[in-house]
This record gives sequence, structure tokens and C-alpha cells, in this order.
Amino acid sequence: MNERLQVRRPTIAAVAASAGVSKATVSRYFNHEELLTPDIAARVKKAITELDYAPSPMAQALSRGRSRLIGLIVADITNPYSVAVLRGAEKACQEGGYLVMLFNLGNAIGREREAIDALAGYQVDGFILNTLGRGAGVMEALERNGKPAVLVDRRHSGMTADFVALDSAGAMVAACNHLVENGYRELMYVTEPKKGVSSRRERATAFNKFSSSHATRVAGQVFEYSEESGSLLEDAIRALIARARSAKDGRRAAVISGNAVVTLRIASIAAQCNWKFGADVGFLGFDDPEWAPLIGPGLSAIAQPTDAIGRTAATCLIDRLHGEQAPPRQILLPGQLVVRGSSDTRGGRD
Repeated sequence: MNERLQVRRPTIAAVAASAGVSKATVSRYFNHEELLTPDIAARVKKAITELDYAPSPMAQALSRGRSRLIGLIVADITNPYSVAVLRGAEKACQEGGYLVMLFNLGNAIGREREAIDALAGYQVDGFILNTLGRGAGVMEALERNGKPAVLVDRRHSGMTADFVALDSAGAMVAACNHLVENGYRELMYVTEPKKGVSSRRERATAFNKFSSSHATRVAGQVFEYSEESGSLLEDAIRALIARARSAKDGRRAAVISGNAVVTLRIASIAAQCNWKFGADVGFLGFDDPEWAPLIGPGLSAIAQPTDAIGRTAATCLIDRLHGEQAPPRQILLPGQLVVRGSSDTRGGRD
């Protein structure tokens, strides 16, 4: 008969019994407290060595009132933006002596409070929220658990907390200026639904403001893309191209995409319609996925400083955990305009 041997991990009680002291004395030894006599310290050390005992990092942290864990809640872990922000935050947390626990919402509305309560159950010290931005009860859940939080990319209505994101308005102005300088006058901004998502609203507002302030030269429109309206997007782009071609001032048509998801949809439509980016229609998208240079003449983009956003958010939170009492900070980081053939007249024409 085969018997499975189970090796039990030595406990602090076993160490205490071997050294002839209390468990509290062993805990004081690990906490480097100067309350032990040399004799007692030597006995505890000898017992630890003989038993090959290793204390639980979590137990040690909790005994000091801190877990050294930070909870990161993301809207969708399949989104390259969220993954890149996570990497930046994780680097900064590791450098600060913290570990990250991740909760993926999977774009499910209403799970934000569940996520906060679940991570709070693991005694995280604070939260970084890159969430949907419209979940109910988020503020109440944070207040109930008494943990500080930093918002990334999307604001929560009525919530005052440190906020780190792309300078969406500045990036949109840079995108529009680039297109106009390259002869594009019929512009369309394609975004996923704006309702409840602050970053989408801010970009659309900046686009409309730019169009209005340049109304004598530029015509602009916003198209909200969703599964329901997806079939209408091709018609909208076709009409945009037709208006530019019928104009007598040589204007050209260009599309601005709100994120990589929309960019992929527009690229698919262009392939089906045999449109050439930079020739038939200009293009520039928010986010710069690794496949952007591979489509057509290369897709121009606003590259978000995702690593810096994640690092900054983690640093803000760690500052709060170390006692920072300053009013809530809003940190907007600049994007990088990456010009490729889809928007550059010199390289986009056949």
C-alpha cells in the first residue's frame, strides 16, 4: 500500500516550544525588537535553524498593521492599455516594497463594489482603479473599507481622489492639428459609447471644440461606435470621403479612432472596401498597438504613456500610504504623436 507522505510546515508554536519561550517572544525576535536578552535570542535562533522555520510574510505584515499588498482593479485585462498600465504599476509597487493583487471586471457593469470588497478581504493597503467609471457604490465601498484609492484613465462622478491619465484634450488637439496641416479638412472622430466614460467624453469634447474653433476650414463629426451601430460605420466613412471629394478646395477626409478596438474595426472596413489609408482616407488612432505599423502604409497614432501612467498611479498611492495629506492631485501626462503613412501626405499617396 502506497502512503502519501505529508510534510508539515513548522509553526511558530513549534519554534516557541523548542526554544522554551512564548509565541509572542518569537514574534518579537522577527520584528527586530530590542526586548530580548542575548540568551533568549540565541535560543530562538537555534530553534528556527533546527526546524527550518520561515515566517509568513503576510502574517508579519498584518502584525504591523500593513499587508504590503495593493489592489488593482481593471475594466478589461484583454485590453492592451490595461495590461501596459498594470506593468508600470507593478514595477513601481515592487520598487516600493509592495505586491499587486489584480481583479478583472471583464467589462461587467456593477462589479466594481464586489471587486473592492473582495480585495479588501485580503487586507490590501489601498487601491488603483482602472475601471469602467460608472459602477454604483464605489465610493461607499471605499469609505466602508477605509482604504485610499487612485483613479486611472476614468473618473468616478463625485469621487475626490488622486487621478492619473493621458492629457486627452491636449492629445486630441495635437491629432487634429497634424491632420489639418496635412490637408485633411473633413474629419470624423469614432469613439465607443461616451456615456459614463470620462476619457471618451473628454476626447469628444476636445474634438468638437477644435472643429468649432476652425469652422471656416474644418468640418468635424463624432460617430459613436457600438455593436448595434457597427453596420452604419462603413456608410458614415463612405459619406465622409464623398464630401471631401466633392469639395472644390482640395480637402481630404480623415478618421480619428478613439482606441485600439475601434482602430481594428476601421481597418477591417477599409480592407473590405479596398480603401487605402493615406490615399483614399487619412487615419490617426488613439493607442499605438504593436500591429499599427503593419497595416497599409502604417497607422499613425497617439501613443499613451501607459508605463508612466501606471508608475505614477502607484507612486501616488504609496505616497498616501506613507502619510501624504495633500489635496487630491490630477496628473495628466502627454501622449506621443507617432506619424506614419496613414496621415502623412508625403508618404500616404501612391
